[in-house]
Amino acid sequence: MKAVELHAPFGIDSLQVVDRPEPPLGPREVRVRMKAWSLNYRDLMMAKGQYNPKLKLPIVPLSDGAGEVVEIGPGTTRFAVGDRVVSLFVQQWIAGEKTETIRRSALGGGGLGVAAEHVVFPEDGLVAAPSHLSHEQAATLPCAALTAWHALVDIGRINAGDTVLTLGTGGVSLFALQFAKMHGARVISTTGSPGKIERSRQLGASEVIDYKQTPEWAEAVRQLTGGRGVDHVVEVGGAGTLPQSIAAVRLGGTVTLIGVLSAASQGGFNPTSILMKGVRVQGIFVGSRAMAEAMHRAMEHHRTEPIVDLVFPLAEIREAMRYLESGRHFGKVCLKA
Repeated sequence: MKAVELHAPFGIDSLQVVDRPEPPLGPREVRVRMKAWSLNYRDLMMAKGQYNPKLKLPIVPLSDGAGEVVEIGPGTTRFAVGDRVVSLFVQQWIAGEKTETIRRSALGGGGLGVAAEHVVFPEDGLVAAPSHLSHEQAATLPCAALTAWHALVDIGRINAGDTVLTLGTGGVSLFALQFAKMHGARVISTTGSPGKIERSRQLGASEVIDYKQTPEWAEAVRQLTGGRGVDHVVEVGGAGTLPQSIAAVRLGGTVTLIGVLSAASQGGFNPTSILMKGVRVQGIFVGSRAMAEAMHRAMEHHRTEPIVDLVFPLAEIREAMRYLESGRHFGKVCLKA
């Protein structure tokens, strides 16, 4: 079968399409013919050696994919041949609190990766795909969508009438916008591209701030909220944007820390404002299967469709990675079989 491997040395050009033997199928395992994949910023960092420079190569990359069940092992009860399924990012996180062992079961980080024609999963490591979505749309759900859902619904306990701040127009941020609107919240978004302002508004953002034109965007957020600040910030930038996110959130509000897309300032970050405002800063590591199943039900009920920017053939994974790296995308970059 065809598969993608990341070879040494690290770099996008080290991604190669190779022939690999079909993986064996054991008890309570499911063989999936993969139909589509989506890229996360983590995949780009993995390829460039920025996520784990000590990673032993070669590996099969990617964590997010969708496809159809073509074979089931003895004792399998959750799926049947022909079912449409989506990978679960953290394979062993079924419900409840995560543990270190559970955390290490994440896909695409040196263990099981999904960038192959056929992938064998434990049956517990899959989720039924929402019936109204294409394979490409379903492939966007395992990481970006579930992270946004975890941040706003499970941790944030979002309510109708809340105000949510999202940063940028990548996958997590756009899913956060969609889920916030699903729950009746007001959304303020930022972007560095004037061309993306109207698209964000069409998705439901009440106000969109161009952070290049307004570098002190936290002050603009506070003005838009009458000086109060937002209830939730979905923080995907990391050290470079966290100080402004703290400034933009209300007293007692929640900042869910998800990404590390921006560099830290030379002076570092003073945590005093967190203490003085009583802000909850919560790190998010994707989510459990129980969260994914709840999210899929909600998306199916509301007929929510992920925002897919471009779809590349799997053989063009290098070009897809470079497009992701360019930051020109609005939503998710996908691959198809």
